[in-house]
Amino acid sequence: MRKKITIVGAGNVGATAAHWIITKELADVVLIDVIEGVPQGKALDLLEACPVEGIDVRIVGTNDYKETQDSDIVVVTAGIARKPGMSRSDLIKTNTGIVKEVCQKVAKTSPKAILIIVSNPLDAMVYVAHRVTGFPRERILGMAGVLDSARFRAFIAMELGVSVEDIQGFVLGGHGDSMVPLPRYATVSGIPLPQLLSADRIKALVDRARNGGAEIVNLLKTGSAYYAPSASIIQMVESILKDKRRILPCAAYCDKEYGVGGYFIGVPVVLGSRGMEKVIEIDLASEERKLLDASVGQVKELCKEVEQILSS
Repeated sequence: MRKKITIVGAGNVGATAAHWIITKELADVVLIDVIEGVPQGKALDLLEACPVEGIDVRIVGTNDYKETQDSDIVVVTAGIARKPGMSRSDLIKTNTGIVKEVCQKVAKTSPKAILIIVSNPLDAMVYVAHRVTGFPRERILGMAGVLDSARFRAFIAMELGVSVEDIQGFVLGGHGDSMVPLPRYATVSGIPLPQLLSADRIKALVDRARNGGAEIVNLLKTGSAYYAPSASIIQMVESILKDKRRILPCAAYCDKEYGVGGYFIGVPVVLGSRGMEKVIEIDLASEERKLLDASVGQVKELCKEVEQILSS
């Protein structure tokens, strides 16, 4: 029997993730959204593409969580994007309410599922999912580090004019401008990045990676990135479904690890069939530790706001 994946939110990220999943024939897909007709229409469109590509999976669109029953993985993309004039607090309040409601329903219909949260602000929304569902930390993850790392690696490849396949690298910390890229851990076919690029050029690539999402928003004018975010979701999904045990940077619950103290933060983890199977702790230089501590501090501030909302 094929595995079952539910994607909550039939917008660009959710629908594109569904496309990646069926293209790879990873699982059957349920696409759910509150807007009537949208998940049904997109699911039917994808289903009609299956004969062209010779794909044998089942994909349905729905507004009813009964269809999502007993999903193996639930990907949550639901939420609104920050609009002009909207404060960060307003965004957190709105999306906390949305993610809370989604996770309450998921906990009832798929109590054994692994949750991958994509909604923003990411680090706070993973915290919401953990508080609401009570799922063990192994089964709650946030997608951010894979995306931020992919952007960093893409910019390195562009700078050097080499294949992205030969580039390894990852980031730590919160999602967004507080993330902590680690150039000294980045390699090109095993060659440390600092041996190939000057400190100034590396800094420029780091800055561009930090602002990768904003750069796309500024170009699109009326939307945000969805190809790379959805591809990043699938890298996590595939590692879990196939028990590949890949080491990927994800927002994972850390307590003693990195001295975080009980919050979700971007760290390298082993992803397998049970979800987050291990947090990988690496040695950090004093400046890297300082940046990570600052990033964790920002995450804690976000979570304080979430806690007030959930307790009210």
